[in-house]
Amino acid sequence: MTVIPIAVQTAAVEALLDVLPTVTRLRAESCSGAALAGRLGTAAVASFVGVTSADLAVVLADPAALDSASGLDSSLISRQDVLRPALESASGVFGIGVLGDTRSDDATALFADPATSVFELSGDGQITGWFAVRLRDNGVSNGAARSSQSVSGKLGRINSVQMSLTVEIGRTRMSVRDVLSLEPGAVIELDRSAGAPADILLNGRLIAHGEIVVVDQDYAVRITQILDVAESLT
Repeated sequence: MTVIPIAVQTAAVEALLDVLPTVTRLRAESCSGAALAGRLGTAAVASFVGVTSADLAVVLADPAALDSASGLDSSLISRQDVLRPALESASGVFGIGVLGDTRSDDATALFADPATSVFELSGDGQITGWFAVRLRDNGVSNGAARSSQSVSGKLGRINSVQMSLTVEIGRTRMSVRDVLSLEPGAVIELDRSAGAPADILLNGRLIAHGEIVVVDQDYAVRITQILDVAESLT
């Protein structure tokens, strides 16, 4: 089994911190996962499947700190929803693949696994939480073999994985407060004019453009442009 460089795990935690919703940017230090036994609460956990697969988990020392962002009594947004973008950012360093659903679970075993890299997250002199990442290289025998594979060859490893295809007619940015204040009849202005092509995203990655059509009273999309593979992965 190939030993995956620690630089990959470090890049993952740095990408996580870039998006983690905190007042100030936290810093990460490597620590012992086994030493955290009994200190860990429920974690936000997700698994990544790709050329390099990974198990990811984030545990917050004070989960209630996210409640103001998740709307407390609102069922619209959960803590896992708030942490999902940070986990997506972390998994982005692993290359081509699919990040599964984010779930709330006990991650004690993951943190205690010797194969897991664990990072303590802190800021302003206080420990804010911990991040765990356990990577698997799916049996690639050496780095040279991995780099010589074509993109299509890499995708062949995950041909049977279900992925989400999304058609996006536009987007906007809103604060959690504004989202929670939405009521029936509210109008949300998007960043795209009428008649502009829709974006087609595969598991969140832009792969094509198209136009919205109606087929047997159902909405559909007609592909007008397929983006270059290299372009869509950047």
